[in-house]
Amino acid sequence: MVSVIQAATTKTTQPPVSSKSFPRTPLPDTLVTTYLQMTTPTQFRPAYLNYPDGIKVMCMDIPDVAFYRFLYTTVGKPWRWRDRLSYTDEEIESMLLAPGTSIHVLYVDGAPAGYIELVKRKEGPSGRFYSTQIVYFGLRESYLGRGLGKHLLSHGIAYAWNKGTQRLWVYTCNLDSPYALDNCIKRGFKIYRIEKEPMPESYV
Repeated sequence: MVSVIQAATTKTTQPPVSSKSFPRTPLPDTLVTTYLQMTTPTQFRPAYLNYPDGIKVMCMDIPDVAFYRFLYTTVGKPWRWRDRLSYTDEEIESMLLAPGTSIHVLYVDGAPAGYIELVKRKEGPSGRFYSTQIVYFGLRESYLGRGLGKHLLSHGIAYAWNKGTQRLWVYTCNLDSPYALDNCIKRGFKIYRIEKEPMPESYV
């Protein structure tokens, strides 16, 4: 069992906010979705930032709909996240309160810099097998390019294994950050399926 590494309390020796912005490419004709999984904690290759203090990853224990909307829109806007923009407050609150759902927020010097959303579910006919999906994961744009993404992803993976999951999985697509897939692979995820389809009209 992987122990939760207490590197979630950390301070940069230089300002963490970056002006780095990834160039936007034209919308491709094909949506390519890559599915990855981790089936044992021995696959996990953590990459925590070694800062003395100033960085924290905290679980949102009390549902905050407005704060969740802020995180979803500011993190997801550059990558065309749209699925939950139409959710009502009641739908978001119900989602946040659902068993197995946990939202972990990355703070840098007190400011929210990104988040990772995990959902643990029962699988199989007996319902005794648990899998955890990384549903959403990302940083606000001004915090990109400083290694914070691998730190946050490492926290989420460690948390999932410590909570007794037996499989951890995630998917990413060619509309996401150009570094998302590489980050997942470097943390130990293995590709198990790739799907291609015409670009959905909702993204056009």
